[in-house]
Amino acid sequence: MAPQPRGSWPPGFDANGVRHAAGLLLLFPVREHGHLVLTVRSEHVRHSGQVSLPGGVVEPGEAFEQAALREAHEEISLQGDNVRVLGTLTPVDIPVSGFRLHPVVGVCDQPPSLIAADGEVARILEVRLDDLMAPGAVVVTERERDGQRIAVPAFSVGGDEIWGATAMVLAELLVVLGWAGPAE
Repeated sequence: MAPQPRGSWPPGFDANGVRHAAGLLLLFPVREHGHLVLTVRSEHVRHSGQVSLPGGVVEPGEAFEQAALREAHEEISLQGDNVRVLGTLTPVDIPVSGFRLHPVVGVCDQPPSLIAADGEVARILEVRLDDLMAPGAVVVTERERDGQRIAVPAFSVGGDEIWGATAMVLAELLVVLGWAGPAE
């Protein structure tokens, strides 16, 4: 699910300067189907309009799991005491912003009550996992970055396009859950 050609750290970038972020993959059931919470970023923040995991910068001394839950509380009013953290997935480097994203997987026994943070989150999406794994859910679009056209694989679900780091993280989660990848 990585865009091609995949970006690398900018020339002269000191890998020691990577900023760490944590994102929450919150799973919960709705009528016996697994769902996942995603957000659409508001027009007032960087990467506006993009679909992302609730999450953000890891504060000094904070564990990735703590950061993911704190950020989810700030962005979507998630009550962390209702979440059982299962673990983490593979970190994803995001060269365009200088972040290393640490995906944290958590579960709730029932759909959480969520409220989008004004100015930060335009919408909250509750995406059915089956829809992400359905034939035709993976599409390829084009984007322009630094004057170069790149092919970008994405999930297309419910009129929303999920691409970039969020799509890469979702693809790993889906493979862990038994997905064989997009149908050709």
